[in-house]
Amino acid sequence: MRIGIICYPTYGGSGVVATELGKYLADKGNEVHFISYDQPARLEVFHENLFYHEVMVSDYPLFRYPPYEIALTGKIVDIVKDRKLDVLHAHYAVPHAAAAVMAKNILAQSGYHIPIVTTLHGTDITLVGKDATYETVIRHALLNTDIITTVSESLKESTYANFKLDKEIKVIPNFIDFSRFAKQSVNHFKKAIATSGERIVVHVSNFRRLKRVDNVVHVFRKIQEKIPAKLLLVGDGPTRMSVEKI
Repeated sequence: MRIGIICYPTYGGSGVVATELGKYLADKGNEVHFISYDQPARLEVFHENLFYHEVMVSDYPLFRYPPYEIALTGKIVDIVKDRKLDVLHAHYAVPHAAAAVMAKNILAQSGYHIPIVTTLHGTDITLVGKDATYETVIRHALLNTDIITTVSESLKESTYANFKLDKEIKVIPNFIDFSRFAKQSVNHFKKAIATSGERIVVHVSNFRRLKRVDNVVHVFRKIQEKIPAKLLLVGDGPTRMSVEKI
């Protein structure tokens, strides 16, 4: 198959899952085309079946904010026509599912009929989706998507509750590639970090307010009151500096 994957290129969960899924599909012999404003962070290897198409946004003085969704829609239309794609897979409702649906409508006027799979990852429904500004557009995108998947049962129920959908949502959990992340002894690392045998607490995330990294630090302090322990914070993001000051 020739598959178009629309995703964020960052280290966030949705972008990582989308990229790793695309790489797996390419290994299976499919032709995979990533469409985004930057090369996905996990798309670090050359593969004859993998392609990246950059979405360019023109900087016109008229626009206070760059019209990324319009540029993305145009790029999707071009790639579908040029590469004869069989299916689009949009990761995240905003703006990817909305742009995919708009592109689908444009393509239909020229006789191109392409199905859309939309995967919802979390904050596109639990936060953005609750904003009245986006609710109508997201609901329209989901209603005009051929298949909807979520990464958890909880997110599935939130989607039904927020958007009153009457179509099936399939749950496909996030995954781990055990060929790359096999459990192994890390005693040498533990000894280097916890020189006196302390317990190690690890938090991994992109440091955004939603992740509540400050709460992790406050809880860790309570742990330290009863158990010798050390905290490892793995990641980066806008709340990093404030967390470092706690």
